[in-house]
Amino acid sequence: MATNPERSRGAPRRVGIVIPSLFALTLLGTFLALGTWQVQRKAWKEQLIKSLEQRLSAPPTALPGRDSWPALTLGEHEFQRVKFIAAYAPGDEALVYAAPTSLRPDVVGSGYWVLARAKLPSGEQIVVNRGFVPEGSQQPSAHSDGEIADPHESVGVIRWSEERGLFVPMDDPGRNLWFVRNPVAIAAAKGWGEVPPFYIDLEEPEPPGGLPRPGRLHVNLRNAHLQYALTWYGLALVVLVMFAGWVAAPHGARRSDLRT
Repeated sequence: MATNPERSRGAPRRVGIVIPSLFALTLLGTFLALGTWQVQRKAWKEQLIKSLEQRLSAPPTALPGRDSWPALTLGEHEFQRVKFIAAYAPGDEALVYAAPTSLRPDVVGSGYWVLARAKLPSGEQIVVNRGFVPEGSQQPSAHSDGEIADPHESVGVIRWSEERGLFVPMDDPGRNLWFVRNPVAIAAAKGWGEVPPFYIDLEEPEPPGGLPRPGRLHVNLRNAHLQYALTWYGLALVVLVMFAGWVAAPHGARRSDLRT
């Protein structure tokens, strides 16, 4: 039987274009998916920033009572500003290493957050982050001027326990040194008794002597998702243009490229 010359030449040509086409299609689909994901992340980040700004700029409301604590959730109530009356136990505090945070741009240099238990008029206890102390001032005697033993009104923000990252050291209760703000774990180790799963980041009042230093939280979240999306979409365009140019090249040039 005679062999069709055109069919014989067409078969290698089809085989030679299949693998490059699949490779280009895979790259194109991957880059487009990553770009679309960044667009979705951009919308999520913008909504998060808007929500945080609304919560942190709202007037403080009364701290919910003990019966309401089980109903509080991280998604709905974190960063809610609250006011309450409480008394603090002088010198009874936990030191948490203060890693850099965009929420408190006024905090610079190494130091510690001072977490203390506060007793409410109802008799319940909560944990309050009273503020920042720099390295060298972490011992209670170094900031004793800031102690206010009598019950007084405070304003702060509800926060939930921090997650321990992969490279975050383990806590050292024996040295009263902690690396995550986890009120339940700290209270258990120090024998404070039952406390809610949240703590309060104190805004005011500023104590006599200035330490520990409370402060307002500010929303300063990085949002570079648009740049990331444009980068991925740009790579997708590059793949499309290069593949189109390769397909449009003379057949002999494509075969030379494949051999190279």
